[in-house]
Amino acid sequence: MSRWTANSLLLLAAMIWGAAFVAQSTAMDSMGPLGFNGVRFILAAAAVAPFAWIEWKRSQRRLSRSGYIKSVQVGILFFIAITAQQYGFFTTSVTNAGFLTALYVVLTPIMGIILFRTMPNPLIWPIVALSMAGAYLLAGSLGTMKTGDLLMIVSALFWALQIIYIGRLVNEQGNPVTIAFIQFLTTGIIGLIAGLFLEPMELSNLRGAWIEIAYTGILSGGLSFTLQAIAQRYTPPSDAAILLSSESLFAALFGALLLGERITPLQMLGCAFIFSCILLVELLPFLQRRIARRRKANLTV
Repeated sequence: MSRWTANSLLLLAAMIWGAAFVAQSTAMDSMGPLGFNGVRFILAAAAVAPFAWIEWKRSQRRLSRSGYIKSVQVGILFFIAITAQQYGFFTTSVTNAGFLTALYVVLTPIMGIILFRTMPNPLIWPIVALSMAGAYLLAGSLGTMKTGDLLMIVSALFWALQIIYIGRLVNEQGNPVTIAFIQFLTTGIIGLIAGLFLEPMELSNLRGAWIEIAYTGILSGGLSFTLQAIAQRYTPPSDAAILLSSESLFAALFGALLLGERITPLQMLGCAFIFSCILLVELLPFLQRRIARRRKANLTV
C-alpha cells in the first residue's frame, strides 16, 4: 500500500469519526456510557470477525502469544480513551469534544519521545502547531472548562498512547485486522460487564439508541478503527495523528448539519488551517527530499 493510499484511509476514518461525535452525544439520551461502549464494540468485533478470520487463515506469520497479550493491552488503552470521551459528552458540546480530543495531535509525538525516544521529523512541529490553531479556531470559545472538557483531555492522552502502541504492534506483528478485532472485543467485554453492574441496561435503552449503536459499532468502530490499524503500517504515527485530527473539523461540520450548531467565519478559517495541515502532511516527503538535495548540493560546493 502506498503512503498516499494509507493517508487517504486515515482521512476517511477521521470523517466517519467526526460524524460519530454526534451519534455518541445523542446516544446518552437513552444509554449510559459503559453499556453503550460495550454494546457498540461487541457489534464492531462481530462486524470485523469474518475479515479477521480470513486474515488469520491466510497469514503466513500469525500473531505470537505476546502479540495477543499486547493486543489486549492496546484494547485496555482503547477502552480508557473511549470511556473518558463518552462520559465527557454529558457536560461538554460536540464542538468542544472535537477540539479537545484533537489534542492527541500534540501528545502523540511528545509521548513517542518520552516513551521510546522516537524523534519525529522536525518539520512536523509547525504542522502540529498549525493544526492545533485550526482546531482552536474551529472550537470558537472554549469558555470555562467543565468536567466533560477535562475528561476529553484525559481521553486525548490515551488516544495518543493507543495510536503509538497500535502502530508499533502492527509493524511488529502484522495481522492488523486481527489486532483490531481483539481491541474491539476487549473494549466491548469490559464495557458490557461494567455496564451491567453500574448502569441500568434494558431492552428499551437499546431500542432508543439503536441507530447510534449501529453507526458507531459498524462504521465508526468496525470499519474506521480497522482502517486505522491497516493504514498505520504505511505512515508514521505523527502523520497519522495529524490526519486523524481532522475529525474535529468533521465533528463541527456534522454538528452544524445535524444538530444545528452554526459555524462562524473564524471556524471556517480553522477548517482551512486543518485542511492545509492535511496537504502539508502529504507534501512532507517531497519537502524532505528537496531539503536533502539542497544540503547535498551545499556540501559539494
